[in-house]
Amino acid sequence: MSVTASTTSSVAPTGSDRQNRWSALRSGRGLVGVVLVAVVVLAGVLAPLLAPFAPDQQFPGATLQAPDGTHLLGTDSVGRDILSRTLYGIRIDLIVVFLAVPAGAVLGSLLVLAATRFDWLDTALQRSFDLILAFPTIVLAIALTMVVGPGVWTIGAVIVLAEVPVFGRLTRTSVLTVRQAPFVEAARVVGADEGWILRRHVLPNCLEPLTVQLALAMSVGVFIEGAMSFLGLGVIPPAPSLGSLIKEGTQNAYHSPLFVVGPLTVVVILVLGLLLISQALAAGSRRR
Repeated sequence: MSVTASTTSSVAPTGSDRQNRWSALRSGRGLVGVVLVAVVVLAGVLAPLLAPFAPDQQFPGATLQAPDGTHLLGTDSVGRDILSRTLYGIRIDLIVVFLAVPAGAVLGSLLVLAATRFDWLDTALQRSFDLILAFPTIVLAIALTMVVGPGVWTIGAVIVLAEVPVFGRLTRTSVLTVRQAPFVEAARVVGADEGWILRRHVLPNCLEPLTVQLALAMSVGVFIEGAMSFLGLGVIPPAPSLGSLIKEGTQNAYHSPLFVVGPLTVVVILVLGLLLISQALAAGSRRR
């Protein structure tokens, strides 16, 4: 999933332009997205206060118990409270998504910014991106898990590896477009050096499409964590994650149909919120 650089401005961005772009998050679907994501983030951060029990606490005789006054979402196959495990599982997803995706974005962008100064490095980097993009993300996950084993760090590494070429190519497109803009040519004519042009003109214009892509990539990161944990390539039990809880819920759907509802609802809310934020940012960019 990617965003083209069509939103790149043909004039130098002003403070009012950036203010108008971010104001899209204060109303409409942008505000709804921010609220949805904030609710999930707060639930994960405040898990020790909100969770009624420890995530690994077992209750003998309460295996696959239906929701009641004590266990609002019921219990799992070994008698652990599903609500508590869901709240703590959110924390794993937030750590992975909000650290790995920005890391991939920064790494991919910096690599491309360095490569645009040297043609041979740019060519080598683009061919490396082709190689990474030739493999589906789940294939990369399986290959990396075979080498280093499953775990949170493996999920983070897969997300970084998957996002580096996406952000790298988006940055490259933006840089090449902005460097040919009239205001950049005018800056060169008056004697501005390349470093000043990069900081003053190129980077501010590149941030616009990269910000939209960042929100989209975070929503994809939620799915990557879920898919890897669902396949047993992610978080190692008994540590909870939303993906592993969904997997366990589907395995016990016959005995406890509501098991999967809690973690799946959280995933839907988080992904929906991130998508609404990306749509609001994109709409704000188009209104410039």
